Amino acid sequence: MAVSGFEGFEKRLELQFSSHDHVIGIGLRELDFKSLEQVLHQVQCTVVSALGNQHFDSYVLSESSLFVYPTKIIIKTCGTTQLLKSVQPFIHHARTLNLHITALRYTRGSFIFPQAQPHPHTSFQEEIVYLEDSIPASLCYRKASVIPSKLTSHSWHVFSAGAVEYSDDVPLDLYTVEVCMTDLDQSLARKFFRHPNDGKNGDSAGREMTEITGINRINHNAHICDFAFDPCGYSMNGIDGDRYSTIHVTPEDGFSYASFECVGSIYNDDMADMVKKAVRVFGPGTVSVATTSASQDMCARIKSAVEQLGMKCRSFSMDVFPAAGTVVFQTFTSRRNRI
Repeated sequence: MAVSGFEGFEKRLELQFSSHDHVIGIGLRELDFKSLEQVLHQVQCTVVSALGNQHFDSYVLSESSLFVYPTKIIIKTCGTTQLLKSVQPFIHHARTLNLHITALRYTRGSFIFPQAQPHPHTSFQEEIVYLEDSIPASLCYRKASVIPSKLTSHSWHVFSAGAVEYSDDVPLDLYTVEVCMTDLDQSLARKFFRHPNDGKNGDSAGREMTEITGINRINHNAHICDFAFDPCGYSMNGIDGDRYSTIHVTPEDGFSYASFECVGSIYNDDMADMVKKAVRVFGPGTVSVATTSASQDMCARIKSAVEQLGMKCRSFSMDVFPAAGTVVFQTFTSRRNRI
């Protein structure tokens, strides 16, 4: 393992808003691009590509992704970004649109290089204190927990906060799957390196990586916005109706990492297959899967799908959070990476 390198593990923040008005319209999507740029500047990242449809807007960032729905914002950033500095600015901008925050969820895995993280991310305790100070008292139902696993380097950090009214707004048919992969197969990771002087821009190089790696076959229905970094690295956002998916890759040997995240619906049963396809793209030595608000049956199907790739489930843990529901955390290792 390298002494220091690029931190692949993302920090993820989800903010849910509501309005006393009966008609919200496009809500948060009214935020102009300059306002979004100002928030991202505080986080220390920028927009490199964007795509939207009638349901939401998606932005590929220099460090991961941003999704803006009428009443919801999801932002995840990697590296040494200061994600939590976006909380108060997003709440402020929402107020200008007569929207108030009703729920917040912050999640992340275990950093590969925790000593490189800046304030307010030097520890989970510091993150909790910062979040507690950043959100209004109306988010009175709060819980922070580290969900453990048998892999000492893999645990799942969750902070959740919700207002009394949040339960009236939460969609009961949706759930989230977050997959983190380390120790990528070197031959597969090599596909995310660009050739020197390839004459391509980030968009065209990204499109090529999407095709040669099979990422475009994970969900045939998704409209993909992708970007390849120089000299290596890759990000993509997928749009499938009102559901998003996103992939981020740090391919350098010694600290290689890839993530796949997707929103699922109880009315679609393709999630386990998509997770299986995503993991196959990277051939990782270690996989963790965190599912939020998913059924026990779906968690079991995802476990079976990953095991079909020759991986062994090493741990299964769960916890319940206000304004988030049940979070299930599973870890897997390949035969070439036993604990």
